[in-house]
Amino acid sequence: MTDLKETGSIHNLYQHYYLDYASYVILDRAVPALGDGLKPVQRRILHALEEMDDGRFNKVANVIGHCMRYHPHGDASIGDALTNLGQKDLLIETQGNWGNLLTGDSAAAPRYIEARLSKFAKEVAFNKETTSWQPSYDGRSKEPVILPIKFPLLLAQGAEGIAVGLSTKIMPHNFLELLEASIAALKGEKVEIFPDFPTGGSADFSEYNQGRKGSRLRVRAKIEFENSKLLKITQIPWETTTTSVIESIVSAAEKGKIKVKKVEDNTAKDVEILIHLQPGADLDNTIEALYAFTKCEVSINPFCCVIDEAKPKFLGVDDLVVYTAQKTKNLLGLELELKRSSLLEKIFFASLERIFIEEKVYRAIETCETWEDVLSTITKKMTPHAKNFHRALAEEDVIKLTEIKIKRLSKYDSNKATENLAKYATELEETEKNLKQLTKYAIQWFKHLLKEYGKGKERKTEIGSFKAVDKAKVAHANKKLYVNAKDGLIGTDLKKEQYLFDVSELNEVLCFTRDGNFTVVKTPEKQYVGKDLIYVSLFKRNDDLTTYNVIFRDGRDGPIMIKRFAVDSVIRDKAYPITKESPGSRILYLGISKSPEESDEVLIRFAEGQKLKQKTLKVEMNEYPVKPRTGAGSILSRHKIDKIEKIKPQE
Repeated sequence: MTDLKETGSIHNLYQHYYLDYASYVILDRAVPALGDGLKPVQRRILHALEEMDDGRFNKVANVIGHCMRYHPHGDASIGDALTNLGQKDLLIETQGNWGNLLTGDSAAAPRYIEARLSKFAKEVAFNKETTSWQPSYDGRSKEPVILPIKFPLLLAQGAEGIAVGLSTKIMPHNFLELLEASIAALKGEKVEIFPDFPTGGSADFSEYNQGRKGSRLRVRAKIEFENSKLLKITQIPWETTTTSVIESIVSAAEKGKIKVKKVEDNTAKDVEILIHLQPGADLDNTIEALYAFTKCEVSINPFCCVIDEAKPKFLGVDDLVVYTAQKTKNLLGLELELKRSSLLEKIFFASLERIFIEEKVYRAIETCETWEDVLSTITKKMTPHAKNFHRALAEEDVIKLTEIKIKRLSKYDSNKATENLAKYATELEETEKNLKQLTKYAIQWFKHLLKEYGKGKERKTEIGSFKAVDKAKVAHANKKLYVNAKDGLIGTDLKKEQYLFDVSELNEVLCFTRDGNFTVVKTPEKQYVGKDLIYVSLFKRNDDLTTYNVIFRDGRDGPIMIKRFAVDSVIRDKAYPITKESPGSRILYLGISKSPEESDEVLIRFAEGQKLKQKTLKVEMNEYPVKPRTGAGSILSRHKIDKIEKIKPQE
């Protein structure tokens, strides 16, 4: 048990453990490494598969068991991660039922399915000579610190993880586009790349910002017209399944947001969801409603976070492309250096062997009586040729010459030896040339990957741009709105009161009261909005065309005012005054026009008993400018009014 004297207090004890736990989850579980784009469990799975590789498929249960030598967690976490890797169809070849990304079906049990490394994985992910190693968690084995992956794997596969106080969400990108972007990065050109999803669909990347913090993208299903009564979904958004899409459609239909008669799922290899519409349903409006109220459209917020040198690092995907392109170049350079060293050693020993045999040095050691004399004699015979060697002759080299078997001495072919030396020299020349032109060599590497593995990996997600759907506009008006004007009540539950119009639960309603106020409310079941209602209508936000033409009395005995304004942006459930809020103010006339140019023509009849030359006044509303609704308005008259009549336009 931990001694509290050492930790100081319970508070310090929890803080210490919490920081250790948070650090472990961030670094060793949830967030991928910048170096190879893998989480630790994924790296261990690939290492286990590489150790087991003999060209044949292995039972996944056996792979999991082998991986547990390196992974400190149980078989379930390894199995889930292995299934996820297999479904990406890039590094692992699969056999059996590995589940379905489209339907969300789970994979079969590990004992029934099989896996092996793909040819692509063997070529880009492994090289023991360029890999750094570390002890496994129990110290019994060694595992790679980072795999020497020569490809932007993280962006090809995508990644998602939630740690303590930190998360990452990196979208998958197109294989071909990643290779082309890597080539562009090596050429010093600007890199811009967008996600591509295995489930297809279309996406709006206008706010993608290369996956940096605060970025956003919207993905839509592909919906096709079959006929006037039938729609068909053939592609679904990323992070959804056919099941979740169908459930969202059924739920929206039950709530009356869309008119749908029946939904069928015929998905097999490809997505096919049939949506049967109710008679009279508008196709365009229904599609917009599907995007607005169901998972036919989803919004995703990417956040590119990786681990670099044991610390979280936040990058854009363009930064990742540039980094991985440069890292691939460096790895290729390291491999060339190793190949160069290997070729030099082959040339060195082949030359030693040739001298040893052709000049019959082995005969000179027949008379040597001691081992030291043997080594000394061979060294002396080789010394005149030392200027042609790339390094000094070591004792180990001499010992290796003494181990040449008699059979090899007797069957030595000088011509073949010369050919081998020439072959090694040609390879060395090519290797040194590639080292001098390393960028060009790296570009050729990416072009090789394009040619060898690019077939069938074309973009699936269509890049587009679409406007946000106004949910209130496309929602099915499945409810009736009623009003009690005298008491100032409106709602869908006031069925004994006066019917106004049909609404949806997402609509907003604009209400004017006689005392000179207006309010906007969301469709209520029953709500008080102010006594003596004089006007109620559906409200459209950001509508700067509809003009409200108001004549009101300012106070009980104040002047008659005229005011024209638009109601384009308001806070819901807040009362906004039209008048100066003088006690006793009242609206005498309210007219609505579709634009500022249109307006009413009214006739004002003044009250009797006033000394007036004219007892009426004709007013053209559009002669008065449209001003902000917070403005005071213009004085129309200071006389008392009997009534105001709207003049009907002449036909």
